[in-house]
Amino acid sequence: MKQIEKNSLLVIGGLVLFTIMFGIGGVPLLDPDEPVYAETAREMIETGDFLSPRIFGHYWYDKPPMYYWLVAFSQMLFGYTEFAARFPASLMACGTVMMLYVSVTRTFNEKAGFWSAIILTTCVQFFYMGKAAVTDTTLLFFMTGAVLAFSHKRYWLMYACMALATVTKGPIGIVFPGTIIFLYLLITGQLREILRMHVVRGLLLYFLIASPWYYAMYTVHGMDFINTFLGFHNVTRFTTPEHANRVTFWYYFPVVILGMFPWTGMLVQAVRASISESRIDDMRQLLLFHVWWVFVFIFFTICQTKLVSYILPMFPPLAVIIGWNISRMIAKMRHNTTFYSWIGGSGFIFLLLGIGWMVGSQYLPEAAFSLIMLGVMTLILGAAVCFTLWYYRDIQMAAWLHALIGVVTMCVAFAFVLPVIADRFSVKTMSSVYEEQCDKDVPIYVDKFLRPGFMYYSRTAGIEMIPQTGALPEALRNGQHKYILVRGLEYRRVQKTKQIPTDVETIKEISDIYLLEQK
Repeated sequence: MKQIEKNSLLVIGGLVLFTIMFGIGGVPLLDPDEPVYAETAREMIETGDFLSPRIFGHYWYDKPPMYYWLVAFSQMLFGYTEFAARFPASLMACGTVMMLYVSVTRTFNEKAGFWSAIILTTCVQFFYMGKAAVTDTTLLFFMTGAVLAFSHKRYWLMYACMALATVTKGPIGIVFPGTIIFLYLLITGQLREILRMHVVRGLLLYFLIASPWYYAMYTVHGMDFINTFLGFHNVTRFTTPEHANRVTFWYYFPVVILGMFPWTGMLVQAVRASISESRIDDMRQLLLFHVWWVFVFIFFTICQTKLVSYILPMFPPLAVIIGWNISRMIAKMRHNTTFYSWIGGSGFIFLLLGIGWMVGSQYLPEAAFSLIMLGVMTLILGAAVCFTLWYYRDIQMAAWLHALIGVVTMCVAFAFVLPVIADRFSVKTMSSVYEEQCDKDVPIYVDKFLRPGFMYYSRTAGIEMIPQTGALPEALRNGQHKYILVRGLEYRRVQKTKQIPTDVETIKEISDIYLLEQK
């Protein structure tokens, strides 16, 4: 068994705690997703009902309860704060990194495990999602645990992780790791291994862990729960687009390019090396990680509903492939075109993102200086990576500079950029304006996108208005005294149709979110 290094554990543990935990309480919950989980957990506590998730006082069958339970426990410890809402997801992200280090070290070698963990910790998609109060990193922890447990033939642990993943986000918890494992066994000609995986008893363990909540929900809520949870939130979301403008085959390509930054430039080289330059034993193990990321990418490319967070399960296997390649280069120290490929790929990505941050500053004037500085630092550090590889041929130094770019990106984003643009993506400030200036006895109509955050911060549910429908004109038509909270895009759309009455006044406009009053 390969040796786990205590010093490596300390370095990885310290880096992941800093990278993931930094700033999780300093930015308001971002609409619409984060407030949903925080508010649902709060209503669990206040109603004392930890079986049936609810929001706005109504039952809510969107997700199983695992993350709600974790957030509720966190809120009972830390209060109703942004930190409490995000802490469980951040803890799961940290756990995923440590688990990856131990598993990859035992599969390949300590260097591969070390760099796989560092890469995952410092890539944009992972540290961003690790700070978000959503289910994705909790699902990732259990799904990653299931696949890694299989790779070490820890089959009972594999079934337990699948079950906990199912209690986190539904059938995907067993479908994804189960399909990845089956495809791997099929491709490698090891289907007979299934006979040694205790399938019948393993599935019994799976159902003993996963099914009680589902059975209890069916007992209480009947077919309404089955039709809404399984029918709409699983089958319909796969077959019918929730956001029609995102249904493109290339949707996830830019997500991977930005999400793997600053390691994106090494990805093609690492994939090629893992196929052409790996030993037989390594190739067999690496194939599992290839099946893993390819399956996730293809599945969600086919899936009609597309969200940036969906492909998060791709990132651990991609981190392993790159980490394995770095350890291979360190071990062999080969002075060949490997460096040119690394220099070319990473140099291009650093140039692209460095210029991208500076161009993006034009669209976010509040954070313009910070984004320009981030762009400049990306270009400088990117140039340092290329020079280190070209002149010194120092693989470890170049890899550490990549990690430094990831940490710098995270620090600038969460210390200087997100705090000053938060009002564009959170209704927290506007909720304070409502509480200070508005009569709570007067009804308020709220844009569906803003409603979870408004409920969480103001404790007022409001009356829902669905964007791009007749909801806003209909709300204005009856002429009664009311408040309206709406995004600028929807407000201007209705303005163009001249359906805004003259008795509507703007109480406050903050970052293109409007609080209106009709007297």
